[in-house]
Amino acid sequence: MQADAHGGHGHRRGLAALLPERQHHGADRPQDHNHNHDYDHHGAADGATAVHHRRVVFIGNPNVGKSSMFNSLLGAKARVMNAPGTTVLLERGSYRYGDETWNLVDTPGTYSLLPLSPDEEVASQAAMGTDGQPQPDLIVAALDATNIARSLYFLAMVLELGRPTVVALTMNDLARRNNVGLDPAELSATLGGVPVVEVDGRTGKGASTLMETIAASFHGTPMPRGLHAIDTHSVDVASWVEDNADARFEWAAHVLEHLNLESRARITRSDRIDRVLLNPVFGILAFLAVMFIVFQATTWLAGPMQDWIDGSVREWCEAGINTVFSWFGPNATDSWFHGLIVDGILDGCITVLTFLPPMGIMFIMLSLLEDSGYLARAAFVMDKAMRAMHLDGRAFLPIVIGFGCNLPALAATRTLPDSRQRVLVGMLVPFSSCTARLSVYLVLAYAFFRDQAGLVVFLMYVCSVLLILGVGILLRQVKFRDLQSEPFAMSLPPYQVPRLVTLVRPVLVKLWDFIKGASSIIITMIAFMWLLQSIPATANAGSFGHVDDVHQSVYGVVADTVAPVFAPAGFDDWHASAALMTGFVAKEVVVGSLGQSYAINSGNEDEQQQGEGTLGEAIRHSFDESSGGHGRAAAVAFLLFTLAYTPCLATVAELKRQFGRKIAWQTVGLGLVTAYILAVLAFQTLRWVL
Repeated sequence: MQADAHGGHGHRRGLAALLPERQHHGADRPQDHNHNHDYDHHGAADGATAVHHRRVVFIGNPNVGKSSMFNSLLGAKARVMNAPGTTVLLERGSYRYGDETWNLVDTPGTYSLLPLSPDEEVASQAAMGTDGQPQPDLIVAALDATNIARSLYFLAMVLELGRPTVVALTMNDLARRNNVGLDPAELSATLGGVPVVEVDGRTGKGASTLMETIAASFHGTPMPRGLHAIDTHSVDVASWVEDNADARFEWAAHVLEHLNLESRARITRSDRIDRVLLNPVFGILAFLAVMFIVFQATTWLAGPMQDWIDGSVREWCEAGINTVFSWFGPNATDSWFHGLIVDGILDGCITVLTFLPPMGIMFIMLSLLEDSGYLARAAFVMDKAMRAMHLDGRAFLPIVIGFGCNLPALAATRTLPDSRQRVLVGMLVPFSSCTARLSVYLVLAYAFFRDQAGLVVFLMYVCSVLLILGVGILLRQVKFRDLQSEPFAMSLPPYQVPRLVTLVRPVLVKLWDFIKGASSIIITMIAFMWLLQSIPATANAGSFGHVDDVHQSVYGVVADTVAPVFAPAGFDDWHASAALMTGFVAKEVVVGSLGQSYAINSGNEDEQQQGEGTLGEAIRHSFDESSGGHGRAAAVAFLLFTLAYTPCLATVAELKRQFGRKIAWQTVGLGLVTAYILAVLAFQTLRWVL
């Protein structure tokens, strides 16, 4: 058999090279309109023929190990994409069994085939073969052996669909430790002959047996006594689920009575740990400690790796490029083409690569938290705090991570079970003040508020939190009015030791998908920025690719054109608008862009030295002049605009990749409008005070 898929502010990223002080299975994809067809078309001499590939749908409750099992079957060759017309994620891949190719589909976790959310609706449609979803040839129903009572009612609904069904018994090793382990053969006999296979998604144990059982079950599986098949195309789902509920409960009770599990039940290790981690006080403290570790891992741990990429890797690549250009003559390295390659394309590539460490660390951390069973506990602990925006506790995780870096924070939105919640949180993440913005806060705080610089920086983070809450409530009232608070119920999986080795391949595939999805946008934009700075706008500016004064380039002309827009905010100055344009690509080069526009080389000065030194003096002079003597008020307006406006280009690319072009542009527009309103209000108010 063979699996086959279709399938901290201390570093300076790629755009910094444009500045004179040159010294970040598969991920979410835009909608794929063709992925719901299980046919391949092959041309032949007598015409095209359609070859049907058997469709196997995996379904189960949340946190039963279904996705781990699915990924162990396909390895890293699974592909995550959106269900047609939705932002709901489906994982899909092709599996080669003998001479056949099967299409495997993993659905979102659901407690019922009567959906309460878009994710549950997609899961129900995939299992029932309705609303454009192909009919499954077989359903694999994942049952959690540690909570078999809850799983049986859901299994009854799946069996009533009348499709060939195989039960994948997960977490049975944990159930045995608690003296409630199940014998697959005994459970199969109790279910009336429905095939049952024990599978461990973390180790892959039982995967080959599961596939062999699937191959032998396409012809059909028995219907247990007490359950009755339905016609999925004509049935009213709500009536079917509600009218037959008593019969399902009676059937589940009969199965449980036969298994006689109650006599073996006992207090588990997970129960004892939960007494601490779900405590209203100690649970929150533990959660904050875990978030601190995750935050540190995605900032401080990733920082040295990003520095190495932006330093050593850049130098090696530049040296290689210079060597190649030297073959064409001594002046080849001074050509505009060399500038395009080094300061445009190479910078774009380096920028993409510098985002890989925090992304990879975040993917690993999320997988470890989820596989260990803690992520579900964290959702319960923080659920009450997120209710104001009609979100559950899992939404807190990506928002907190966003204060380290917005890009891995978007990756963390996958922990949310509801697609509408994922979109809402994804639109809020850019308002989390990432560490890249910190250098801007520090320089302007020391330039204008030297004695209160620390307080100013602290207040910027307070503003970020208030902004997230305010924008979140506004979006819920305007764009997400259908997102209603539901009673938060989740079965807590048992704690278990995650297996790091099984995470490596999926993480690598997710990183590769990010490179494929975001690199073209980032590289193109950085090359475009180089082009603007390389085209002379005046007769004495120099030649193409050799513009000495950036103000005399097209880039400077654009900055001059944009500057008057910020007059109501007090920083009607081309230096400020040029820095904000550069910050659209990467926020950490805003300070460097200011130094470039003022022709000030700050060398290795830190942010405090820059703010208190020559650069700070130049900024104060410009802001005082543009604001009519209210430089401090203009500085606050500039800080607020930097906090709220368009996130870095990599974040925009990831928004587009996960949620589609429309959501990405709406997020960009929301940030710009919010930032402009805040900046204008701040200046117009504070100029009477500061």
